[in-house]
Amino acid sequence: MNATQTKLLGIARSHLGAPYVYGAKPEEIPQKMDCSSFTQYIYKQIGIDLERSTILQAAHTGAEIKLTTDNLQLTTALRTGDLLFFRGTRGHYNDELFPNREIYIGHVAMYTEDEKAIHASYPEGVIEQSLADIIKKRGPIVMAKRVI
Repeated sequence: MNATQTKLLGIARSHLGAPYVYGAKPEEIPQKMDCSSFTQYIYKQIGIDLERSTILQAAHTGAEIKLTTDNLQLTTALRTGDLLFFRGTRGHYNDELFPNREIYIGHVAMYTEDEKAIHASYPEGVIEQSLADIIKKRGPIVMAKRVI
């Protein structure tokens, strides 16, 4: 892990336990966050601007990491700080953002290490948990992006 990844991971973990609020307003952050405002906020702390919504983060952030058919096999390709986009229960799709690909995205998390990710989740708030548990609750990882 390089110094930037270490700093980002420290910032993310410093917000463990912050309450989840869907559509958190800018003035509520970082006291309350949803999944995309959490990733937007922590990356901003290291000088990287991300879009506000999950689907826009997926469309306009970083370089895509090739996924395998088995989401849990992809962890060998992941590094601390990679963004993981999940189908989610409220998956959104936009043909203009993803031409020729039907990608529904409803949740974002940041890969930490050891097959875990940190994210803002209802009702727990900001938590770090295993990818297997996130996939069980949120659905499959549909896209992964390398930002740093």
